[in-house]
Amino acid sequence: MVDAPRRIGLARVLSKRGLCSRTQASGWIRDGRVQVDGRVVRDPEFPTIAGRHRIAVDGSGIDEAPTKTVHLMLNKPRGLVTTLRDEQGRDTVYRCFDGAELGFIAPVGRLDKASEGLLLFSNDPEWASRITLPDSGPDKIYHVQVDCIPDATTLAAMQAGVACEGEILQAKSVSLLRTGEKNAWLEVVLEEGRNRQIRRLLAALDIGVLRLLRVAIGTLQLGELPKGQWRPLTAGEVAALGGD
Repeated sequence: MVDAPRRIGLARVLSKRGLCSRTQASGWIRDGRVQVDGRVVRDPEFPTIAGRHRIAVDGSGIDEAPTKTVHLMLNKPRGLVTTLRDEQGRDTVYRCFDGAELGFIAPVGRLDKASEGLLLFSNDPEWASRITLPDSGPDKIYHVQVDCIPDATTLAAMQAGVACEGEILQAKSVSLLRTGEKNAWLEVVLEEGRNRQIRRLLAALDIGVLRLLRVAIGTLQLGELPKGQWRPLTAGEVAALGGD
């Protein structure tokens, strides 16, 4: 009697291929980003058979064999969305990797379209999850240009927390870097990166963001990396960011 082919849940397949964590995979699947044999599947536990089913994420097929581990940093330009393919046809961060033949890499966290600066990519889901964990991941440091000159009370409110749409948004620390006649630059440190957290926090205080740049994640600095360029992380940088 021939044993039946082993079926594995779709989210687990994506995770084992090194594309993302299983939690991230489940989110991708529920969002309709994953296709099996040409049709969208929204069940993370959908049973698949290795070598038989053709699996694609955002329209791009994934490799059957695991690729070598990749960890890299990009200086994300303003105006690019952090996704593989955009339904509205907007340019994405993956344009920066054209011709690099890196295999499938996923962003570690996100920066919105109007934001710029340090963005990590990897095909190592365990490493990525350690960086994005709110309780133990490294701090994220941003330089933010705002449309006013905030006073000490406003800076204190950002650290104390502001109610916004049913949740409390706050920064770990905020400091004034420099001021002009009508605007200022702030350094904002976050322990976790919720969706558009800094913009929403400042908007709740009636402050507009003119420019938002992520300059560091933990000990990793954006440094002099040119806009739109990327480089691999060193072994030391990988360990410092997401080591056990």
